Amino acid sequence: QVQLVESGGDLVQAGDSLRLSCAASGRSLPMGWFRQAPGKERELVSAITWSGGNTYYADSVKGRFTISRDNAKNTVYLQMNSLKPEDTAVYYCAAARLRSGVAVSVTEYDYWGQGTQVTVAS
Repeated sequence: QVQLVESGGDLVQAGDSLRLSCAASGRSLPMGWFRQAPGKERELVSAITWSGGNTYYADSVKGRFTISRDNAKNTVYLQMNSLKPEDTAVYYCAAARLRSGVAVSVTEYDYWGQGTQVTVAS
């Protein structure tokens, strides 16, 4: 069983930066960061392979967000720069079944954290 605990969400101003962390138990797995705003579907923001060698970013965050991982600490990070009000959402980290590539579909993820709120004020 994999347990995931997110941290780092906060209320910030547009243009600020935040770093989210996701501490995981168990073996290193492909990981993803999702977000869900009120009234919207959960969407994949970024994903990373178990080794950290490959990453995926949604078009809306390319160039602003960076996903990384430290397998020695079993932690995945999401560095968010140049935040916009439309980035406001609950952010969830998730773990997928072991595979060689990134997991880009929500159905590929088996384990979820409890979520952390990110609010960006204009």
